[in-house]
This record gives sequence, structure tokens and C-alpha cells, in this order.
Amino acid sequence: MRLVIFGRQGAGKGTQSKLLAEHFGVPHISTGDIFRAAISAGTEIGLAAKAIMDRGDLVPDDVLRGIVAERLAQSDAADGWLLDGFPRTPTQADDLDQIADPPLDLAINLEVPEDVVVERISSRRVCKAEGHIYTANDPSARSGICEVDGSAVVQRDDDTESAARHRLEVYAEQAAALLDRDGEANGVVTGDGV
Repeated sequence: MRLVIFGRQGAGKGTQSKLLAEHFGVPHISTGDIFRAAISAGTEIGLAAKAIMDRGDLVPDDVLRGIVAERLAQSDAADGWLLDGFPRTPTQADDLDQIADPPLDLAINLEVPEDVVVERISSRRVCKAEGHIYTANDPSARSGICEVDGSAVVQRDDDTESAARHRLEVYAEQAAALLDRDGEANGVVTGDGV
């Protein structure tokens, strides 16, 4: 199974992707996770991506294409994959058409109202070691210590309300064109992400 899940930031793509990937026995490939790992490692691409992501902007298409192509070529993705965070633009969708072999089976678009996702994003907290997700009111978030691995629980720089609203504006501009390109007639299923 080769799946793509997309929707506004904070729509629940990561949560749903993990469940679907486990169900189908395929790797969950999150471009955001790939970049956060590169940032954590202090790589050149990681530092460049951090500056872009902290502004709430999207990483350029050519960089994403290379990273996704490299990841899809790894052995654990030979029998299928679930992409989260790519494609987000018509150009990226064209790129995926070229690099996915065999091609995509299905795309799922999670619909969630903007006010709901802004609240989700701005209250999201993550542990630094493994990325376990909490809300601001969870005991681990309030204590600042992850209950799973004991690492620090923080708010990501790109999860502030202002960065979230900017990301949503950028996403709305680009996603409209993507949905026009790949609407339901071409294998995109829209679901309620609330």
C-alpha cells in the first residue's frame, strides 16, 4: 500500500499516519520528522531547514524531492509506504508521480477547521528525545519531563500561534492548487479530522 496523507498543519496527520502505517505494515515517512532529525543532528540541511520552518515557511520543492526520493529508495519502503507532509504543492505531486514506483494507491485529505488546528498547534508540546506528543495541559507538559523517556518536553519553535497562522496561510495557497489537481476523481479521499 502506497498512501499519502495531507491536510492543514495540526489536522492529525501524524497521529493518523502512525495508525495507518501500523495497520498496513508500511513505514510512516514524515518529511517534518526527517527535517527535525537533521536539525537535531545539526546538519547543514537541518540548520537551513530550521530557519525556514521557524518562519513558518515551507522547505523548497527541490530539497524535499531529493529527501523523499532517497527515503522511498530504502529497503523498508520496497513493499509500501505512507507519506506525511509530502506532497503539499502541485509541483511536489508531479515529483511524487515521477519518483514513486510503483505509483501512489490513495491520498487522504484530513479536513479540520482553522481555529481548531491553531489551538492544537499552539498547545502542542513534544519531548526532545523521541517526539512524543502532549498538549499543554498534560502532566508531562506541565512538569517538562516526558513520562515515556524522561527527556525534556518543549514547545517547538514552529508551534507558536503566529508561526502556525503563517503556516496555515501558506498551506491554504498551495493546497488549493493541489486539491484542484488531484481532486476526488483522481484518488483523493477527504475525511473529517476533528
